[in-house]
Amino acid sequence: MAFTVPPPRSSPEARAHTGDAGGGAVASGAVGAAEATVAAGATGTAGVSDATGIADGTADALARWYERELGWVTAGRAPVRLLTGLRFDVLELPADAGLAVLRRAVRTGPVALAGARMRLLVATGSADELPGLLDWLEWGGVALDLTVLGTGGRITAPAPAGAPESSPGAAFWLRPPAPGHEVEPTLPALAGFGSSGGGAPDLVRLVDAVATECHRVRLSRARMGLLTDGSAAQPLAFS
Repeated sequence: MAFTVPPPRSSPEARAHTGDAGGGAVASGAVGAAEATVAAGATGTAGVSDATGIADGTADALARWYERELGWVTAGRAPVRLLTGLRFDVLELPADAGLAVLRRAVRTGPVALAGARMRLLVATGSADELPGLLDWLEWGGVALDLTVLGTGGRITAPAPAGAPESSPGAAFWLRPPAPGHEVEPTLPALAGFGSSGGGAPDLVRLVDAVATECHRVRLSRARMGLLTDGSAAQPLAFS
């Protein structure tokens, strides 16, 4: 799904680095470890979730862990996939842009890294709201290497901490969901939408931060001649 609107009236480079400094942020040490992981090829596991019961590393054990500990629906075994649009939607962006978002101390929900891409879990329905939200934030039509996964989508199940070491590029948690707890209250959502209470992270703040950092990364890559799509207006990708 692609759409085009006039570019922002003010330069995205001039936007202030604002955001919540609350409990959804990943600690600076975790961000530093993630940066090292990205530079080394994104291998290993980071986070604090308890992987008891999947030490054998089998796909069946991993699927059972997600279904038993989190109540999440899985599909497939090579690899195990998590279905989006049921308990959560996903914002996917370049890992370097995602790390910049985490350094801002913007409140997030669970966060995973998969190769060169970062995945931010957000409230269900966010995939449908994102185009209008980007328009409202004056990001509509700006080239952002940003993908959103909602109903019918799926992502590779990240390996919880303590699971056997994964192959290079395998998905793992930077900020894991808490086993035995509902994930919905921790997911960024619009006020009164997709959240069970008033304490959920703010989806508007998160999306604005994500768009800003995606744009910064794209500008940086353009200056270095690293863009390969040949377009100054890459459409926003939806799945």
